[in-house]
Amino acid sequence: MIDNEGKSLGIFDLQNALKMADDLNLDLVEINPNTDPPVCKIMDYSKFKYNQMKKAKEARKHQQEIVIKSIQMGPNIKDHDLEIKLKHALEFLEKNYKVNFSIQYKGRDLEHKDKTGPELLNKILKYISEKGKLEKDPVFDAKEIYFSIIPRKD
Repeated sequence: MIDNEGKSLGIFDLQNALKMADDLNLDLVEINPNTDPPVCKIMDYSKFKYNQMKKAKEARKHQQEIVIKSIQMGPNIKDHDLEIKLKHALEFLEKNYKVNFSIQYKGRDLEHKDKTGPELLNKILKYISEKGKLEKDPVFDAKEIYFSIIPRKD
């Protein structure tokens, strides 16, 4: 058995250990049940749980949260509409958000996706090149092209 300062008290049977903990108004907590005899500690368990909760809260406070914004468009988007969507993307990148782009094809657009898709992709990358960079290569799926832009750290 170990006391709340970490000093070894010796080997006690369960009844004596519980009585010692009760006399000190503390709890008897089993630390390692796999040893022979099991290791127990006399401590204030509610205070221990409170400190664990405080440490976990502090760790969450320092975590960096990744916010992902999505922008969807078709391959025949007009220049003005594209410019508005790209301005929104730049605002997101300035706030250190990750931006997912999706170019979706429907109907007849599927026949010309090898021409319109890369052209639109190049326009987007050229416009955003100062504030963001391509996270990984674009994925050309059956009916859409999708890719992610992350903020530039320069």
